[in-house]
Amino acid sequence: MSQMLETAAAQRTKEALPWSLWLRQVGAILRLELKKNLLGKRSVLLYLLALLPFALIMALVAFPPDEIRDPIERNVIFANIYGGLILRTVVFFGCAWIFMNLFRGDIVDRSLHYYFLSPVRREVLVAGKYLSGLLASMLLFVTATVASMLLLYLPMGGGSYLLGGAGLGQLLSYASITALACLGYGAFFLVVGLFFRNPIIPALILYGWEWLNFLLPPVLKKLSVIHYLNSLSPIPISEGPFAILVEPTPVWISVPGLLFVTAMVLGLASLQIRRMEIRYGGE
Repeated sequence: MSQMLETAAAQRTKEALPWSLWLRQVGAILRLELKKNLLGKRSVLLYLLALLPFALIMALVAFPPDEIRDPIERNVIFANIYGGLILRTVVFFGCAWIFMNLFRGDIVDRSLHYYFLSPVRREVLVAGKYLSGLLASMLLFVTATVASMLLLYLPMGGGSYLLGGAGLGQLLSYASITALACLGYGAFFLVVGLFFRNPIIPALILYGWEWLNFLLPPVLKKLSVIHYLNSLSPIPISEGPFAILVEPTPVWISVPGLLFVTAMVLGLASLQIRRMEIRYGGE
């Protein structure tokens, strides 16, 4: 009996070993890729993108219009800056640059084969690279979101508003939306970088789809990431006189929906990388 128990325990140890190994490998890949994403030669563009909202808000603070002194109008101003500049431009193109280069950048640099020759499952490689891109994008763009809101409110005497329930709630909401945007856009751009030799064209098509979302009928609106992100916005903004109105998707659907789609897209990436062959000659 004791021998049977020892055999079962040994079997369980063998079965648990791969998970422990995969987690260590994911951690090692994450650390390596995080340095490349934040300190590599391609990271300069990311910092320039993250500084864009600062430049605009600094101009508003230096030459404040009358509306910005009204707390309610200030909320609307930041909501427009967030939805039009931070979310649709800074986060979108920042995620495109980070996640499309996770594999495409290694192909251009002719270094991807080092990963493929190492004893690492390709699904583990996808997980490690995705998590590194997700952490880098969240660190940059969530920080840029929070700092932009602080920069707009604090010089105008909005410290007490931000420390109160409503202001702090809005700050946390915008930070959470940015994190979800990095999660969703990151998965899509990771797949684009894997499937397309020239990922710029599909990225621009996706950008056009997201920007024209306000003109789409309700059914097609729900096939975009921006619809679910806008549904989570604490301050609804007008999309113009030509926008086709649709009811915001509830939070209990938007958040799990984004998480589910992200998981599906990452599953597709894992299937694709199993069949991936490196051809440096065509790059």
